Amino acid sequence: MSANASMEEFEALLNESFEIDTPQEGTVVKGRVLNVEAGQAIIDVGYKMEGRVDLKEFSNPGETPELQPGDEVEVYLRQVENAKGEAVISREMARREEAWDRLEKAYADENRVEGAIFGRVKGGFTVDLGGAVAFLPGSQVDVRPVRDAGPLMGLKQPFQILKMDRRRGNIVVSRRAILEESRAEQRAEVIANLSEGQAVDGVVKNITEYGAFVDLGGVDGLLHVTDMAWRRVNHPSEILSIGETVKVQVIKINKETHRISLGMKQLQADPWDTVEQKFPIESVHTGRVTNITDYGAFVELEPGVEGLVHVSEMSWTKKNVHPGKIVSTSQEVEVMVLEIDTAKRRVSLGLKQTMRNPWEQFAESHPAGTPVEGEVKNITEFGLFIGLDHDIDGMVHLSDISWDRHGEEAIQDFRKGDVVQAVVTEVDVEKERISLSIKALDDSFTEAVGGVKRGSIITVEVTAIEDGGIEVDYEGAKSFIRRSDLSRDRAEQRPERFQVGDKLDVRVTNVDQKTRRLGLSIKAREIAEEKEAVQQYGSSDSGASLGDILGAALKGEE
Repeated sequence: MSANASMEEFEALLNESFEIDTPQEGTVVKGRVLNVEAGQAIIDVGYKMEGRVDLKEFSNPGETPELQPGDEVEVYLRQVENAKGEAVISREMARREEAWDRLEKAYADENRVEGAIFGRVKGGFTVDLGGAVAFLPGSQVDVRPVRDAGPLMGLKQPFQILKMDRRRGNIVVSRRAILEESRAEQRAEVIANLSEGQAVDGVVKNITEYGAFVDLGGVDGLLHVTDMAWRRVNHPSEILSIGETVKVQVIKINKETHRISLGMKQLQADPWDTVEQKFPIESVHTGRVTNITDYGAFVELEPGVEGLVHVSEMSWTKKNVHPGKIVSTSQEVEVMVLEIDTAKRRVSLGLKQTMRNPWEQFAESHPAGTPVEGEVKNITEFGLFIGLDHDIDGMVHLSDISWDRHGEEAIQDFRKGDVVQAVVTEVDVEKERISLSIKALDDSFTEAVGGVKRGSIITVEVTAIEDGGIEVDYEGAKSFIRRSDLSRDRAEQRPERFQVGDKLDVRVTNVDQKTRRLGLSIKAREIAEEKEAVQQYGSSDSGASLGDILGAALKGEE
């Protein structure tokens, strides 16, 4: 029994020694370098087990391995024995396991880790974190896009672990987070030393369409284009260049976002303080057109002071025309100051006010009755528009085209471009209207009735007989005698008792130059003759009859 017991004890001790001395596969073990040959290190891992490891596994990327016989190293035992009877070991895998333990602790504690960029892959770079390989996305290399990463290769520097998965072997790191944290600390320090209203020197770092970023010594401030100068600046590159040192004033500091607004014009005198003294109302000045819009043009009176010439104040005659067809950018123009609003920093200017009103000029040189000549510019349903001097138009109404025909009929004789003659009948400067008359050119009526006055007795010739009266002619002037005016005696008021060609004495009751008509009446002539006879030869109150009076009048004439 004692012999059997001793054998069991020996077997147990032997198994225990195997468990103690024999390393377990898949673990990190300590070994001693026996020799270095053919680019490999021969390592004794105990229990008479040896393995080979490439020397490159003992150095960081880009470094030369320094390994001597007798050095103690840690390796990863992948397999106790291979076909050659050697242990399969790896220094790289040992470093990786060691690194993962260290990195997991750093990730949990949100600590930075040290590493070196050693390769480029799609979308970013590979980083050696002391045995573990991590991925550095391109967007996490720097706070701004990096075109050349060459200077960063192989350089040991801190990184922040963003994400890691040991089971999948994935680690994502960021260099940008470290830089942003450093910049934030630096920005906080610089901002703490700045105050609103302070004037500081800075270097133009970047220029955009809306402004420029100025480096104030570790922190950037935005110099907006509207704060660069009192005058209009179309693009910051007009007055700034990258790398230029400029003096700026701190306008506003946002303590939460660390954003700084800067200004340059605030260090200069505000030209609007003296605008009212320099540019009084109705004064005329020469300015330069800086910008043209649909509603007008901006004119610079002096650097920092611009006024608007509204489209309605640009020309006396050109209506509904784009301002760009009247003035051009950079053109020197004379303008009149119409209104100043210093609170809103606005100046209203007029361009047409520096020129004479063409309607006033026309009224002075063309009083009513003046003949004019012009081209038919437009034909409308109510008349003709005729082009006149000073680039203005006059209108001939339908009723002023012809004496003899209706306007709708007479206007058919005209076409655009026809040169016509007319007479000025009225000029309304305030309403900018000029009335013309074509029919007024025909003064034959005036010539015919020049000596005829109301009450005159004239001889006319019957030219037509109608139911309502008769048409007569006097020296070419047509007139119409109504039935009621044909006789004092109602029985004789019959048009048919007259014949074409008859000569009649009639009394003129009206002379209308506008309608070119004579008011004529036989009845009025008879009444006038009777009245005259009564006055000369007797009164109806004396008992004498009208026949007696007219008989006496006839005898007197004999």
